[in-house]
Amino acid sequence: MPLLEKVRITDIGAEGNALARVENQVIFVPMLIPGDVVDIQVRKRRKKYLEGSVIRFHEYSPDRIKPLCRHFGVCGGCKWQHLPYDLQLKFKEKQVADNLTRIGKVHLPSIEQIIGSPDIFRYRNKLEYTFSDRRWLTREEVNSDTDFEKEDALGFHIPGLFDKVLDIRECHLQPEPSNAIREAVRRYAHKKCLPFFNLRQQSGFLRNLIIRNTADGKIMVIVIFFLDEKERREGLLDFLAEEFPQISSLFYIINSKRNNSLADQEPVFYKRDDHLTEEMEGLKFRIGPKSFYQTNTQQALTLYKTARDFAGLTGKEIVYDLYTGTGTIANFIASQTEKVVGIEFIDDAVRDASFNSEMNNIRNTQFFAGDMRKILTEQFMEENGHPDVIITDPPRAGMHEDVVKTILAASPGKIVYISCNPATQSRDILLLSEKYDVVKVQPVDMFPHTHHVENVVLLKKRGW
Repeated sequence: MPLLEKVRITDIGAEGNALARVENQVIFVPMLIPGDVVDIQVRKRRKKYLEGSVIRFHEYSPDRIKPLCRHFGVCGGCKWQHLPYDLQLKFKEKQVADNLTRIGKVHLPSIEQIIGSPDIFRYRNKLEYTFSDRRWLTREEVNSDTDFEKEDALGFHIPGLFDKVLDIRECHLQPEPSNAIREAVRRYAHKKCLPFFNLRQQSGFLRNLIIRNTADGKIMVIVIFFLDEKERREGLLDFLAEEFPQISSLFYIINSKRNNSLADQEPVFYKRDDHLTEEMEGLKFRIGPKSFYQTNTQQALTLYKTARDFAGLTGKEIVYDLYTGTGTIANFIASQTEKVVGIEFIDDAVRDASFNSEMNNIRNTQFFAGDMRKILTEQFMEENGHPDVIITDPPRAGMHEDVVKTILAASPGKIVYISCNPATQSRDILLLSEKYDVVKVQPVDMFPHTHHVENVVLLKKRGW
């Protein structure tokens, strides 16, 4: 593969990777920003572009800043920490516009200026760490003469490598005592000789650690064990409860499967409260160990306000909230509707959604669990009322084509489409353009220092 010398980075493209053009070829390189001049080793040839990695720097971009985190460059979590926040927002806004015009092929109104996050560090309310009996070594460590073979890790997966874990000693994404809890678990495990997990060999005791928090400082900790060993398990959980009195909810899970997915696992309540409670505009929301809640609490309110404003509710509408999760949006807008119908795949989430309505004395919501393609039918709409407005907030993969067809057949006056993936959102909007025009676009940054961006689009039916 060729070595490209003194290449100037000119833009940021797909997945947040830097972009350059060399002899009419596009090359993507991670961890760079526009203005950097580098030598690039081509690693892969794709049909329409190249992929490469940096071999040598000749010039650093004048926009480059010093990253806060010492794990930057190895951890895949915050790839844009070296990019000033105002430029991060600029490139996210550009990503939204590019996807809507290139993939969605729609005529765009003026895109509203992206709404930045008030906090760019310690904004997350949930982190998941993984135990590994052999930590990922940096290139410098591999090339050194030191023997690191017996060192374990408690941290994050290396991107693209399912069984490799980077040991994390500090993370600036979640408020304290997140770091303190992680390090206390590590010290206790070493003192008591609790073995860390080996995914390939399916051995060990400690598997994952999940820490959740609320805006008012309540903490939930969930420890995932590979083996069901009562004495060692309770020793660790009791230690955490005593060491951190601010932990208000303590759970554990025994996961003896070959994969780390917890969707089919049942959390076991151990001590104190069995849930957290978050508040938003006077409404309370129950958060259980498996509940989905937007990970940036402050920006979640901004996102939901945007969706509500776009919907333009008068109190007379039947609204369908697709992919409702724990019913956060449904309950948030309920007071301005005649009725909200929420649909969600996960049974536990629907139970939480119904509980949230009851807890807030909301009487005009209904929630249904199941496959969206099978539930959202003409018969279902006849029984529950045809929607005047549909709000949809699907996972990153977007909506199934059958769901889009059903929405087109239902023909609501407005669709508010919330997405964490502007590419799949744009694909779906192209299908919806058979009947609908895009009239408003509002990007919202939920994840500073990453290329990820939430985007809210209002579509109106032509002639409505």
